[in-house]
Amino acid sequence: MLYLQAPNSTDRSFQYGDGLFTTVRVKDGKAMLWDLHLQRLVSGAKALLIHEFDTDELTAQVQQAISASDQVIKVLISRGQAGRGYSPQGIESPCCYISTAALPDYSNWQQQGIRLGVAGFKLAQQPALAGLKHNNRLEQVLIKAELAERDVDELVVLDQTDAVIEVSAANLMFCKKGQWFTPKLDRAGVNGVMRQHLMTQRAITEGCFSLADLQQAEALLVCNALMGVVPVKEFAGQAKNMELVRQFFHGVEF
Repeated sequence: MLYLQAPNSTDRSFQYGDGLFTTVRVKDGKAMLWDLHLQRLVSGAKALLIHEFDTDELTAQVQQAISASDQVIKVLISRGQAGRGYSPQGIESPCCYISTAALPDYSNWQQQGIRLGVAGFKLAQQPALAGLKHNNRLEQVLIKAELAERDVDELVVLDQTDAVIEVSAANLMFCKKGQWFTPKLDRAGVNGVMRQHLMTQRAITEGCFSLADLQQAEALLVCNALMGVVPVKEFAGQAKNMELVRQFFHGVEF
């Protein structure tokens, strides 16, 4: 795999969004949940038929990129560089781009909770790509544009059948009658690393849910690798129990 600073015009990710990425939180100089991030990159590359790469080398490159005690590292893998045309045939040298950024401050959200609305934009269903964090994020770009015009902190996003999937840049979980649930991501959405981590730490059931399920829920949260767990204080004008979120995930390291 080629490790580069910036793509050129022949890079498949630049041309077609042909690749995948993950965003890692660095805490106390350590890449948090790196094993899950690496597993997601490997399984995603396999699903996209991207040539295999050396995971030990990638891990070493990520470690070398850490330059602060707390920061963000983004790892983007492109299928590689090639001439024009969609066909991936013969492209056997993936390209990797590793960048760093300051860690956003989510402490206010974590302490005070957030308000959720519902996006008008709906996700397309594509089982072959569902769950992957591939480089084509146009749906999320349009959802973020919608969010900028709304007086809420995040938007619940549905698919074309009105099934609840996620929020614009995080996964969603909710508590109903004392049991925790999260939407299945077999038709749309991104299977986030924090979502995977929480599901190994607590009993959380996957299923197909509607907005009515969220309205009836006692508590909701959003989560991703950077923000950890953020409780929802209000959904569609309804107050939610943030303390249930804190109690259920007490002791889990984010």
